[in-house]
Amino acid sequence: MDGQAKGDSGDAGCEASLIAALKAGDEAAAETLVRRHAAWMLTVARRLLRDTALAEDCVQEALINALRKIASFEGRSSLKSWLHRIVVNQALMKLRAAGRRNESSIDELLPAFDENACRIEGPWQRLATPDEIFEQAHLRELIHSKIAELPESYRLVMILRDIEELSTREVAETLGMSEANVRVRLHRARSALKKLLEPLLKGEF
Repeated sequence: MDGQAKGDSGDAGCEASLIAALKAGDEAAAETLVRRHAAWMLTVARRLLRDTALAEDCVQEALINALRKIASFEGRSSLKSWLHRIVVNQALMKLRAAGRRNESSIDELLPAFDENACRIEGPWQRLATPDEIFEQAHLRELIHSKIAELPESYRLVMILRDIEELSTREVAETLGMSEANVRVRLHRARSALKKLLEPLLKGEF
C-alpha cells in the first residue's frame, strides 16, 4: 500500500512538474507532452474519424490547441483527461466541417420481432465466449469494423460512451443532445451491434 501511494505521489509530482514547465513555455516539456500522449490520442481520433490522415491532422491540431491553452489548465482533472476532451472535440469539429452525410436508418440493423414481441432468429448451435472472441486479434478488428457500420450519430454515441467511457452527461454535452436521447441512441446502437456480431457469437468464424 505504501509503495503504491509513493508511486501515485511520484506520478502526480511528475505531471505537476510537466504542467509547470509547459506553462513556462519549455520546449523540452512540449516534446515530452507529444511523446507521452500522441499515440493514444491518435487511436481516439482514428476511432472517431475512420481516416488515418485526418486523425493525424486532428492530433496535431489538438496538441497545438493544448499548448496554446495550457495556461488555463487548472488541474481539476488529470492532464490526460483534459487532452482527451480536446482531441475528441477536435475530431467532432472535423466531422462537422465535413458535413453530415445522409444516414441510413438503423432500423434495418435491429433485431426483428413477431406479433407476440418474440425475437425472430434462427437456432444457435454454439455460443462463442467473449474470451474466444477477444483472444483473436482479427476478431477484435472485425468488432471495430462492425461498429463502423452503424449510422454515424449512433456510432459516435457508442464510441464515446462504451469505448472512450465518457459519462452519459459528458456524451450529451459533447454531442449537443439530451441525456435521454443519448440513452435511446446507445440502446439502439448496442442492439444493432449485437445483431451484426451474431455470426461471431454463434461461433461462425
